[in-house]
Amino acid sequence: MKFTTEGTDPTSSARAGTLSTPHGTIRTPIFMPVGTGGTVKAIHHKDLNDTVRAEIILGNTYHLYLRPGLDVLRQAGGLHGFMGWDKPLLTDSGGYQVYSLTQRRKLSREGVTFQSHIDGSRHFFSPEKAVDIQRVIGADIMMAFDECTPYPCDHSYAKKSMNLTHEWLDRCCVHFDGTEGLYGHTQSLFPIVQGSTYRDLRLDSARYIADRDREGNAIGGLSVGEPAEMMYEITGLVCEILPKDRPRYLMGVGTPENILESIALGVDMFDCVMPTRNARNGMLFTREGIINIRNKKWQEDFSPIDPDGTSWVDRHHSRAYLRHLFVAGEMLGPMIATMHNLSFYLWLTGEARRQILAGSFGAWKKDMVGRLSRRL
Repeated sequence: MKFTTEGTDPTSSARAGTLSTPHGTIRTPIFMPVGTGGTVKAIHHKDLNDTVRAEIILGNTYHLYLRPGLDVLRQAGGLHGFMGWDKPLLTDSGGYQVYSLTQRRKLSREGVTFQSHIDGSRHFFSPEKAVDIQRVIGADIMMAFDECTPYPCDHSYAKKSMNLTHEWLDRCCVHFDGTEGLYGHTQSLFPIVQGSTYRDLRLDSARYIADRDREGNAIGGLSVGEPAEMMYEITGLVCEILPKDRPRYLMGVGTPENILESIALGVDMFDCVMPTRNARNGMLFTREGIINIRNKKWQEDFSPIDPDGTSWVDRHHSRAYLRHLFVAGEMLGPMIATMHNLSFYLWLTGEARRQILAGSFGAWKKDMVGRLSRRL
């Protein structure tokens, strides 16, 4: 994997680059749709590729491990072959489930025992096993096993958790470096910066991760309930330390304005379930603000969902039609909404890239952030 910076913004730390992987080149900044179980919900791969033009998508190690399971994935030649996706893939490590499945897991220094949400069976994840599972999945980019702390948490717990994440990282690195991919392409391992919202811990963790000298780095443990300004403060602090010649991935973020503010801080890669989850509930993102398509005010509005948009959805469907689909309970409604929101998110990061290369990102971002969170 190779990361090349192609341009920077003179008013911020934003940069535009390219990330070369075995399954294709990714133009950064980039938003990565979340495909937890081998599918991005409510959208076909063809539309994800041809209409949304996603350059990379995510898979979830914990969920894919439970089903379809490693035997099926191995026989299929990994997740690429199983789901018929020939572009880059990234997998998390299962570390987020340490946070989200608190009532279903038992944490120790050796690893985590999860109780399956499907059938109650128990499964042990160690740093080594997390690497092995991601070898079977075959993602271009895999994440180191970590503990994502809740917000708020006290300093002593955050420090203990950070040290455990660092210990697990070292075990991941040793095991990763001692094994090889299974399907004839290389894989990259990204460490994850932790430390909750404590500046001293985040500084320590960022230095520790930078010293590991991996091909890319991630920032975890944010967007878990802390104020947005606190998230920006920590992100900026960490980005000052993480190597400038490696991609930086802010995990689980977020709203359109979160993404633009974080690009300005030096982040290159983003993922979040927000565009797809909100789409299925009728919330749509546009260049002028946020639409709840179920509202009666759209019943006779035959304008495009995003009048300034250029996506396939904006060219073919009106607000009135999409509202009708949601009110009638038609399956097509969430599908069109999902295609729209993902197209918008990919437009947003793509336009940010274009503005960075043109030297106009700062003024453009200021104007966009003022509009994006408005309720229409």
